[in-house]
Amino acid sequence: MTGRRLLAVKSETGKSFNRGRHTLCPRLCFAVLVVMGLPCLAAPAPATCNLRKLVDIPVTMEGTRPLVNAKINDEDVQFTIDSGAFYSSISPASAAQLRLRLSPAPFGFYLSGVGGRTDASIATVKVLTFAGVPIPNVQFLVGGGEVGRGSVGLLGQNFLRLADVEYDLAKGAIRLWRSEKCEHTLLAYWAKEPLPYSLIDIDRTTALAPHTIGTAFLNGAKIRVMFDTGAETSVLSLRAAERAGIKPDSAGVVDAGYNTGIGRSAVKTYLGRFSSFKIGDEEIRNAQLRFGDIGLDNAEMLLGADFFLSHRIYVSNNLHELFFTYNGGPVFDLERRSPAKPAAEDHTDPNEPVNAAGYSQRGNAFAGRRDFEHALRDLTHACELAPDNAEYFYQRGLVYRENRQPEPAMTDFDRAIELKSTDVRFLAARAALRLERGDTDGAMADFDAVDRLAPKEADLRLSLADDYGRTDRLARSIAQFDLWIEFHHDDARLSQALSGRCWAKALLGEDLSKAQSDCSAALKLAPKGSSLYVQTLEHRGLVRLRLGDYEKSIADYDDSLKLAPGNYWSLYGRGIAKIRRQKTAEGQADLEAAKKLSPEIADAFAHRGINP
Repeated sequence: MTGRRLLAVKSETGKSFNRGRHTLCPRLCFAVLVVMGLPCLAAPAPATCNLRKLVDIPVTMEGTRPLVNAKINDEDVQFTIDSGAFYSSISPASAAQLRLRLSPAPFGFYLSGVGGRTDASIATVKVLTFAGVPIPNVQFLVGGGEVGRGSVGLLGQNFLRLADVEYDLAKGAIRLWRSEKCEHTLLAYWAKEPLPYSLIDIDRTTALAPHTIGTAFLNGAKIRVMFDTGAETSVLSLRAAERAGIKPDSAGVVDAGYNTGIGRSAVKTYLGRFSSFKIGDEEIRNAQLRFGDIGLDNAEMLLGADFFLSHRIYVSNNLHELFFTYNGGPVFDLERRSPAKPAAEDHTDPNEPVNAAGYSQRGNAFAGRRDFEHALRDLTHACELAPDNAEYFYQRGLVYRENRQPEPAMTDFDRAIELKSTDVRFLAARAALRLERGDTDGAMADFDAVDRLAPKEADLRLSLADDYGRTDRLARSIAQFDLWIEFHHDDARLSQALSGRCWAKALLGEDLSKAQSDCSAALKLAPKGSSLYVQTLEHRGLVRLRLGDYEKSIADYDDSLKLAPGNYWSLYGRGIAKIRRQKTAEGQADLEAAKKLSPEIADAFAHRGINP
């Protein structure tokens, strides 16, 4: 096969991953989404190959999350396209919000992935409208945590493997194709000279093993990779990194924090520098990659949305082949602020968007790659072509804010709210920006509007709880935590919510027994040694100080300070507890050390009625 060239790309670090993998009990059988009746459009192909486009799916990139619009029983929703999910799913909170009736899954059925495992149910949607086509009685798995970014759930491989799939996320599109007699054909039909392409073999897929899995080489070591649009960044398993000669304690490896997946637990990750990552005829040298104990059974690396945004990919489920071309710019480092250099594809493809929707899709894809210059250009075209579409002004406002341009961001948020005053996303975005700019009263007005308008099950109530807490509206913060916790028992952020509710109650000095229970539960869920674990020890130390349990309060503060010696809240709280235990000299030493770190800490405790 001709036309292939070796690509050498230097990449840096990517963002984060937050997806898990699923496994399904073989006894469970589901109905298949039927979209093959959609109109077919002819596409360029050799005479011996019959290549027909079934559907062109518009994709809006929210950061590195590919979102598509749909309707569930006539209610507008967004799904995340997740090629790493074996089956389509909806979160429990979204299912409750959409008033879907649940039925139990067969005995022994569960969802598993990064972060552990969780039980699941089944929901049947009476009518799912997708790409303008109503599809009756569609079944979804229900379980795990929220997907985030406004998405109610995932569209997985039970949908994607119905045909060949083209992932063109850099232009805001996913396309389904039907190919017949296309052996030995370049299915990357857009790859004209001088644009190089690569071809790799992928595993045969079945309903029970539907993932797109191929082979790559890391520092020369062969690894199996899964192509996963649901992973926000690419990530290696510990064993793959070790085979490539990199371990958590290797020189140059840094702590990358904790990441979550489908379960309640979090996975510790690291960033390491790898001299070579090679897939097909493309080699990325000096790649900084994230790795951790991600617990995959059938692959050793997730190639996430960062890889998809930097490549155009055609997956032939029929021929078990995968074609891809490089779009230019960083592959594994989408946080880098320098704009991506366009690849040859942009010069050989003269097709510009023809309407506001097209500019919006491409603009958000640019934003996902941190190319804010081109993102703002495209989104401005969208706003000019559709000046009454609130969504486009909101999207551009998000990019302005991310690009540290608060004035035009505020103007766009104001315009979006003027056009659609009941959209809680617009109100929440403006509230956050107002808070950043010191307009607390304006922010509170917007937050209160979000509280009134949002469904009680809404995921944004967790961020709303934090926002109320930051502005000392503690009773309102607790009310938001209560609602979120009620509907998100299996979410990986449950420990964060429990710790936050414990802290709010500790500061108020109310319901302290319940606060102590919240902190203790959060400590069981939070990874030991994480910043959340340290904070929760500090929170429980304050609860026990208020309860008069000084020995246990001191013990919590001791444990917190072992992990974070400069924590002045823990130092000051421990000082008070020691003084009350008649250890005056030790207590005074702690108080003085805390005040050297933060001169305002004494006033902060006194404001809560806590004095030595």
